[in-house]
Amino acid sequence: MSLVNIDRAIRLPAPDVEALIQGRMIAAIVWRTFNPGEQYALYPTDNSNMPLMKPKQMSLFPESGQLELPLVVLDKVSVKAWARCELCQMVNESESLEALSRLTVWKTEALQQILLEKPYIFLAYLRVYLLPQPLEMPVHPSGNFVSLPKSLTVTDSTPVLSESIFAKRRQKLEKLEPPEHPELEELQSALVHLSTTNSKAKQLDAEIKMFLGWSENLPTAKPDIDLDWISAIAQIGNSSDGNTFEKLVRKSFIKLGFANSNTNPKASLNPESTGGAGGLDFYCETPYPVAGECKASKHESVPNSVTAQLVHLGLTHLGQDKFERSVKIILAAGPLTNPANQAAIGSKMNVIRPETLQRLVELKAKQPGSIDLLQLKPCLEQQPFGEEADAKVNRYIDEVREKLKVRSHIVQLVKDFLERTKSTSVEFNQLHGAYAFSMSPQPLTYEEMHQILIELSSPLTGYLGRIKGQDLGRDRFYFLRDLPLDD
Repeated sequence: MSLVNIDRAIRLPAPDVEALIQGRMIAAIVWRTFNPGEQYALYPTDNSNMPLMKPKQMSLFPESGQLELPLVVLDKVSVKAWARCELCQMVNESESLEALSRLTVWKTEALQQILLEKPYIFLAYLRVYLLPQPLEMPVHPSGNFVSLPKSLTVTDSTPVLSESIFAKRRQKLEKLEPPEHPELEELQSALVHLSTTNSKAKQLDAEIKMFLGWSENLPTAKPDIDLDWISAIAQIGNSSDGNTFEKLVRKSFIKLGFANSNTNPKASLNPESTGGAGGLDFYCETPYPVAGECKASKHESVPNSVTAQLVHLGLTHLGQDKFERSVKIILAAGPLTNPANQAAIGSKMNVIRPETLQRLVELKAKQPGSIDLLQLKPCLEQQPFGEEADAKVNRYIDEVREKLKVRSHIVQLVKDFLERTKSTSVEFNQLHGAYAFSMSPQPLTYEEMHQILIELSSPLTGYLGRIKGQDLGRDRFYFLRDLPLDD
């Protein structure tokens, strides 16, 4: 991290400044050649270049053409970022304009018009950094530069794009290579207005930007609001509040991805309509049947009557065939009596503690894609049963966490390698060698590591990007976003 003194701002059209801050583009059209190393704050001017923007980018702005983004408000201007010039390129070939348009927010026709009026288009490649706090300034109606009210001492610790991502984008722009995912760019543009009112659209918008290399990190994610009740599972399970515990267990299984369309309250999963006397405490239909009983109490043993009740109610409400095919679970805080434990083992019942259920559901809430119910199924269907089943479920959770650690380590390995070597991508053969000598959570075979990299570079995960090579070892990968773990 280095300190930088900024005393002037460069005037750029507000839509261009916003596109630079969003990471949509890394260059600005300027009026003269700029030298590498020149650095200025970014001062947004009025919307005089709105006709320069592509129709799809107009979705950033209302039909009135007035910028709603908080850059220019009445007689005040909000300066949010500063930039360092990395390169200044002159474009004077009309055939290059279409390619330039594909990589920016500008229309080809508008670029052609500029070239008719001037001999060159000066394209300044700008590495943009966010200011710690926006600087409010009065509107200056003219001039290419604006003096700041006072000199700013800032750092380069908050780049909009990392060095490796910026280098990759710069290379594509210099060579005027076509965008890799134009369809996703169209989808992202369509999400702009929807994302202001729809949280899921906002999340998808952020993930697409990151995958496209327009953004480095997702917005700070709000903790899953369900963690409030999830954190109470163990406490309620160790109390005498059986009714609340039953509701929490039902909500937990829904959170994990189980479902039940059965409206019969005696065999349902509806947290607001618990089984009551004579009904199963919870029953799941999909993706596979699960029947269970809850016993909230730490200070008293669980008698054999609980296991007998699960058998009786299961046969009564599900029938023998469906009950026998169901995974059977008893959620209990207290120890089982020896006869109860032997009955649970004989009936292939998993006895799971509230703390273990809470741990499982917390993992699901914090890492939504981590729990695969079809992978959990064989764990619940195989020995051991009875009280020893709690340990096997905890082992399953530990295995999932280890898989996440491996994937997080690989993502960080790619990121560190690119930043250390100043490269835009890394070949798999190099990466495999680097992994072998890193402090990796566990060893991986050549094929295992490649498969994980394919998984991490899927558009549905978007932690890494992939450039397919002539063979497996020649595949190249680049960093898109972190995979944080909450330990």
